[in-house]
Amino acid sequence: MKDVRWKQLFFNFDKAFSRLKEALEMGYLNELERNGLVQRFEFTLELSWKVLKDFLQEKGFEYKPTPKDTFREAQRAGFIDYAQELVDGLDLRNELSHDYDGQKFEAAEKHLRDVTFPCIERLHGFFSEILKTENPEA
Repeated sequence: MKDVRWKQLFFNFDKAFSRLKEALEMGYLNELERNGLVQRFEFTLELSWKVLKDFLQEKGFEYKPTPKDTFREAQRAGFIDYAQELVDGLDLRNELSHDYDGQKFEAAEKHLRDVTFPCIERLHGFFSEILKTENPEA
């Protein structure tokens, strides 16, 4: 079986997803832990759209492969139904990357936990199921 780029990238997405989930399962976060959570969120979201981009390209889709366009194209194709929530996650990521005093974190953390992470989790499950279907003994 030939190596498919999205499957290789999924391995990194899977690790980043697990680390983000671990951070979200912690209770109260001090400032250093909040910074780590934001970093893990950034990595995971970045990998999520890149895996999806490679998946769509492997399926023959041609479009401008920006993060937002990738999520929207996946929804147009019927692979996901939560593109807007992931696009909002990109905006949240950008907002948090410029939150130098930590004031935006509390509101953003709630949105991350309640909206964005569940969609990332669904995307992770989507790819996990594809891999399981293609390799039932794995």
